Amino acid sequence: MPPSHPHVAVVGSGTAAGDLYEQAREVGRLVAERGGIVVCGGLGGVMEAAARGATEAGGTAIGILPDEDRGRANAYLSFSVATGTGQARNLAVVCSGDVVVAVGGEYGTLSEMGLALKVGRPVVSLGSWDLGEHVAVAPSPEEAVGAAFGLLGV
Repeated sequence: MPPSHPHVAVVGSGTAAGDLYEQAREVGRLVAERGGIVVCGGLGGVMEAAARGATEAGGTAIGILPDEDRGRANAYLSFSVATGTGQARNLAVVCSGDVVVAVGGEYGTLSEMGLALKVGRPVVSLGSWDLGEHVAVAPSPEEAVGAAFGLLGV
């Protein structure tokens, strides 16, 4: 049975500007408009943009922070969780999502995508790593969110 409020983990670069930032913001907005909850790493870049899009649309954004300082959380989160686990928090981010959408990103994003696949979470790539048959590749935020919800059967 599909979740009633799907949690969509949005992962990507901690620094993002221009088109990349706007794509992540649009993903967050679209997730919220479909009744989903955005989960992210809670800091800047793609994480901030997705949280911003979700909360600006009246939705919820949860940040899973790498350290013990909640003061570093971006201003658009509805809730933040301080883990004190550094990059190991990537596992908590992807496990907290029912599906993962990767927007751009670097090696940290690649690790999150790999962890998601390892624990059985479907992954959608929007301008991120193309891992062949293991991920759904989407050319736009609309198609990425559509694919994410489709993979969950909602």
